[in-house]
Order: sequence, then C-alpha cells, then structure tokens
Amino acid sequence: MVICVTGPMAAGKNYVCRMIEELSQSRGIPLVSIDADVAGHQAVDLCTGEILAEFGSLANEKGISLADENGRIIRRNLGSLIFGNAELVARQESIVFPKITEIIEGFIAGTGNACPDGGVIVNATVLHKIPLAKKMDFVVFVDCPVIIRFFRAMKRDGIGAGAVLARFRSQKNLYKSYRSLGIPVYRLWNLGPDFLLKMKVCRLLNETAKKKQ
Repeated sequence: MVICVTGPMAAGKNYVCRMIEELSQSRGIPLVSIDADVAGHQAVDLCTGEILAEFGSLANEKGISLADENGRIIRRNLGSLIFGNAELVARQESIVFPKITEIIEGFIAGTGNACPDGGVIVNATVLHKIPLAKKMDFVVFVDCPVIIRFFRAMKRDGIGAGAVLARFRSQKNLYKSYRSLGIPVYRLWNLGPDFLLKMKVCRLLNETAKKKQ
C-alpha cells in the first residue's frame, strides 16, 4: 500500500503522518514515510548544475547569490528568485521533479522489498504535480480552518502576514487538484484535541483496510 498525506500550509500534515505511522505499527501493518521536502532538497543538490545553468544569469541580474561557497544551491535564494512567477516555477519544477520522482520511487521499491506486508506514506504537498501521484492507493488530505492555519504558520515559521498569505494563495486549489487525480481522497479535518484527531485517523485506517480486503 502506498498513500499520500498532504494538505495546505500549517494544517498539520506532518503530525498526522507521524500518527498514521504509529497507529499502523501498532496494528501490525507497518507504514514508513518519506518526506517529499527532504527528497526535494536531495533533488536540488543533485540538479545543482542544471539549476545554475537555467537561472544563473537571471540571479546575477537581480543580485541574488544562488550558490554558497561550497557550490551548493541556497534554496531560500532560489525560492525568492522564482516565487510568484509561474513560468520560472515551471522551469524549476521541470528540472527537479523528475529527480524527486526517482528518489521516491526508489524508496517505495526498497521498502516493498524489505517489508512486503507493509507500505509507504509519501508526505508531500505538491505530489499532484507529478505522474507518481496517480499510483497512490489513496490520499489523506489534512485540512484546518484558514484562521487557525494563519496564526499557526506565523508562530511556527516566524514570517510576516504577507508572506503567509502569499503561500496560502499559491495553495488555494490544492484540494481540487488532488480530487482531479481520479483516486480516493479522504479529507481529514485537524480540529479539536489530539484524542479526537486520533479517533478520526483510526476510523480512516479501518475504512481503508476494509476496502483493501
């Protein structure tokens, strides 16, 4: 079984991902997770030459340093260069996404060989942008009211209101994007105390286990 846990910024998808891991272990059906953000960092490192070739000139024009003294991409600077420009983002994704796909597929294959009775959780926000998303058995879409996410994001990330709202706008159609994949999507509202969230996750695991039988 391979599932995707996703959701908008500050909805709690990382927390839910860990909860699913723990509950699945206790049920004897181990699910191990791979964080697509970590895979993305690896992909950027592996694609450094291509990224510099694609964006180096533009970065120089804008006075932005794309690489540090060791030649590694400064991801924050790359983000500031392309954020808000759909064409630049698409160019960056065309370089990095194939490598991210390769990394995640390798992890899934390796986990399947090591633990054929278990499965993989792909913890990712924008998995819908790559064909691998359609190979998921189902998607858990973790959501939370905007106002809660807004203050949570400001406190957690230490960024201004404008930056938070800009990121929210970039994810405004995230749920629709996953629904359009044609695979089951379970919307999990992260509201209330932990025990209530745990009950929802248990119910979800029970429901999906029955459908797999």
